[in-house]
Amino acid sequence: MAGKVLAFANRASEQIGEIISSPELEARLDRIPTRLSDYGVDAFGFDPQYVKRVIGLGAWVYRHYHRCEAFGIENIPDGRCMLVSNHSGQLPMDGAMIAMAMFLEREPPRFCRSAIERFVPETPFVSTFMARVGQFLGTPENAKRLLEAEESLLVFPEGVRGLNKVWSERYRLQAFGTGFMRLAIDAATPIVPTVVIGAEEQSPSIFASRTLGKIFGVPALPITPTLVPFPAPTRYRIYFGKPMVFSGDSNDEDDVIRAKVDTLRSAMQSMIDEGLKAREHVFW
Repeated sequence: MAGKVLAFANRASEQIGEIISSPELEARLDRIPTRLSDYGVDAFGFDPQYVKRVIGLGAWVYRHYHRCEAFGIENIPDGRCMLVSNHSGQLPMDGAMIAMAMFLEREPPRFCRSAIERFVPETPFVSTFMARVGQFLGTPENAKRLLEAEESLLVFPEGVRGLNKVWSERYRLQAFGTGFMRLAIDAATPIVPTVVIGAEEQSPSIFASRTLGKIFGVPALPITPTLVPFPAPTRYRIYFGKPMVFSGDSNDEDDVIRAKVDTLRSAMQSMIDEGLKAREHVFW
């Protein structure tokens, strides 16, 4: 077993080295527009030089570990847009792989900014990493500033309810919040329904303990068969639907906004169901 692990690690190291030294990767990074301050980062802490040091690992996970396939990447428009996705897998690998699909598969490449939960900026090391790779605290003010700068945002309206869902609830969308819809209407932003097939099986959860979560400073701690949420190498299939535009008044009553959210949620559940029918196996 130790020999197999060592061989895997050596091969992975070789593949990552090949990716990092690839002229294609450098060229795609150079095509990403940035708005940097005098300190070499943007207003939210995004650091292109830092990204260059870590993106090789992300590309390796995308191409060799989860062996991702992207469908409908052409549906992601230029300019401001909001990708609204399902969320699962205990660790936010799905968000990272969606971002890598936009960077590696789209022409021209785009850099995706993910909205993160409030507890993340309070987590040592993780908070700095997230800021340096362009993620932001998901407040309406921050999101609106990024959309006004014509950025693409990635939003998970299920929040941690989706990320920590248990095995019996796999591929069943949890309740959506409504704030993202009010923001999309207010900023006249098209929504790209996005679903990930494969993340649910990467680290099945028996149950999520809120008590243990408090000890570690997170909303809930998933309990998996292996006791740790390390992701298995399931195959990801990422589907980008056609943009949906919702009009109206962002200050409408909750029932009016909820109806729009339910329309999007229904479309996404249909995409999930079709994606599950299309795949032949979890690992290939």
